[in-house]
Amino acid sequence: MPQLIVVMRNGEEKTITGEAGLSVMEVIRDAGIDEILALCGGCCSCATCHVHVDPEFADKLPKISLDENDLLDSSADRDATSRLSCQIPFTDALDGLKVRIAAED
Repeated sequence: MPQLIVVMRNGEEKTITGEAGLSVMEVIRDAGIDEILALCGGCCSCATCHVHVDPEFADKLPKISLDENDLLDSSADRDATSRLSCQIPFTDALDGLKVRIAAED
């Protein structure tokens, strides 16, 4: 099973194992990490699962959708590495992906 490295808001890193086929948000949630609220449950209708993705993995991610882009515009912590973790399918190709949980808005 692929591994995901999650950097918490306090800088602590947690390496978790996730099931391919889930979203990155689901992998984080299922590991018991509660810094990701994911209020919409992964429907791409809020931005409470905002993460910053390691730039080394940018080319391995699906292109950002217009809806995701619009939702990220509402975040004061948005940058070039921002994504909604519910919109990133976790696959074997993403083994070792590192994400940093965005600041709360």
